[in-house]
Amino acid sequence: MPPTVLGRITGPQELDNLSPEELPALAGEIRRFLIDRVCATGGHLGPNLGVVELTIALHRVFDSPTDRIVFDTGHQAYVHKILTGRQADFGTLRKAGGLSGYPLREESVHDLVENSHASTALSYASGLARARGLLGEEHRRVVAVIGDGALTGGMAWEAMNNLGRAEHPVVVVVNDNGRSYEPTVGGVAEHLAALRGGDHQGPNMFEALGFGYLGPVDGHDTAAVEDACRHATRLDRPVVLHCVTEKGRGYAPAENDEVDRMHAVGVIDPETGRSRGGPSLSWTGVFGAELERVAEARPDIVALTAAMRQPVGLRRFAERYPDRVVDVGMAEQHAVTSAAGLAMGGMHPVVCLYATFLNRAIDQVMMDVALHRLPVTFVLDRAGVTGPDGPSHHGVWDLSLLGAVPGMRVAAPRDSVRLAELLGEALSISDGPTALRFPKGGADPETPALTRMGSLDILHRTWSRPLDVLLVSAGVLAAPAVRAAELLAEEGVGATVVDPRWVLPVDSELVHMASRHRLVLSVEDGVAAGGVGTALAQACSAAGVGTPVHPLGLPREFLDHGDRSAILAECGLSAQSIAETALALRGAAATVPTPVSS
Repeated sequence: MPPTVLGRITGPQELDNLSPEELPALAGEIRRFLIDRVCATGGHLGPNLGVVELTIALHRVFDSPTDRIVFDTGHQAYVHKILTGRQADFGTLRKAGGLSGYPLREESVHDLVENSHASTALSYASGLARARGLLGEEHRRVVAVIGDGALTGGMAWEAMNNLGRAEHPVVVVVNDNGRSYEPTVGGVAEHLAALRGGDHQGPNMFEALGFGYLGPVDGHDTAAVEDACRHATRLDRPVVLHCVTEKGRGYAPAENDEVDRMHAVGVIDPETGRSRGGPSLSWTGVFGAELERVAEARPDIVALTAAMRQPVGLRRFAERYPDRVVDVGMAEQHAVTSAAGLAMGGMHPVVCLYATFLNRAIDQVMMDVALHRLPVTFVLDRAGVTGPDGPSHHGVWDLSLLGAVPGMRVAAPRDSVRLAELLGEALSISDGPTALRFPKGGADPETPALTRMGSLDILHRTWSRPLDVLLVSAGVLAAPAVRAAELLAEEGVGATVVDPRWVLPVDSELVHMASRHRLVLSVEDGVAAGGVGTALAQACSAAGVGTPVHPLGLPREFLDHGDRSAILAECGLSAQSIAETALALRGAAATVPTPVSS
């Protein structure tokens, strides 16, 4: 088999040795490589198919890592990884111990920024350029690659406001494919469209902010992008290079996917683009269907999303009620305060976000919603450990953060039945904010309750045994908690499993239940520090309840990517580990008198 062009690339330096005639062949080989590897492992396919020529050009013009190349929303960096010597690792993409789906500093000197939250690259670039000037490192160049979707985020424009008038040269490469997940919305998108079509007259918005402007350039013409990059560096000032690309380019199933151009895929058949797994009931799908059902009788319900209608389950809702879905772009802060305004105006807004992206708007949750005691419901998809996307996408901080918000009520459904039930309860609350959190993936089968005490569901009780251990399970950890109780029973230990349903603030009935047990062990898929268990311990202390409360959750660390179940098990959240922890703690508390079952 003749050697391929891609097979000769072990690092970006080899790109300089390629003739212009070899570049189209290289681009084609990279696309075939991406389709073959990403379809086998899952990952971000569409964005990377769209930046092949653009990334080749960047690495032919700029000398990474001496020159600093920063990728915004780093899921578009697969081609960068291929060109910087990591081709052989793509079989391990997004697997535990394998190649990360985002830039990762420990993987390569060519990876500078590994935070994959959007709209941040220009701020990093601003700081890097200033450091370059202060250190006198004129040989270094700073390049920020940002998609048009990320330009809908306010932080990008805060950086643009500073960069445009600065003396430090930065090349801002705008990868304009007209999309974030779905088509990009708002005035920025319309302005870029006018620039693409040659319909804009006079200075554009970049020039008005003080940037030089080059473009629009065909982002799939490597030579044209190279020429524009070299021109930008010669200008020795902040420059915007506007490159027009096509998301999903070169792969028919992606090009024909009207929803998001196969933005992110699971394991799929590369020939058809179809999933290799069967259909399953997802948490996101259950939520979307229930919101659509409830909204039929509730014209005051309006949903907001930050550029993610499809991923958070709002596609059908938007088709049915187009005036009641607001896509604000990648602008979570604006989404939350806009929701506050909607609530002030008499609506009940439902803000639908990935749990990790709520982190970006906590000030707005606190000061714009909670301070005004407004009825805004936050629906947090992908809460807890998400698995293959790694530390920036694990939704593990929401319980700790929301627990500090006055008046906030947080629900964690253990199964799809409870999701619908709790969503209805959240939407009935009119005197303050609520939040509903659920994980990524398939919805759990129903875990029925033995009985309900107030708002608490009792899931398990070891009969004819003392009240040794109370397991307080938050959300989807109910099933392993019940199994742990069964394991404890085999050891002669009496256990009760309770699902609070509304996990924050702590229900007084839960405190009373804790007082009747020898030991309380809370089980949650969020950071234990400041989470449900911590809140329960504080509530018990305030009520004079002396029962020890042990929060069992995730460590206060950034967790790597990998299989979700394996990560939870490593953190002590499997049924076996929960039972072992309870036994160890019970032994330590052996001197405490055992309460008697009533």
